Amino acid sequence: MFKLTPRRSLIIYINNNRVIRALRHYGQIDYISRRMHYVVMYVDQSDVEKIMEKVSRLRAVRKVELSARPDLDPTLTDLEVTGLYRLHDEDDKK
Repeated sequence: MFKLTPRRSLIIYINNNRVIRALRHYGQIDYISRRMHYVVMYVDQSDVEKIMEKVSRLRAVRKVELSARPDLDPTLTDLEVTGLYRLHDEDDKK
């Protein structure tokens, strides 16, 4: 039976594109922005801390961040988050 392993994405900011080849050893690369100099890579949830530490030691890596997507509440809409359209007292009476 096929078993899904939980994964987490890392955003890795790099100085030059040469380090991309070395990053392939640590996880599955999903997206590369050569102009903006960052890489989105998926790693196993159990190995996140260890891989973040190893990748941040590479010479051409500036910064490693965890993706915030799994921590966000999927039930919120854009209007609730930004608060652009709030009902006032006059709106409730209509």
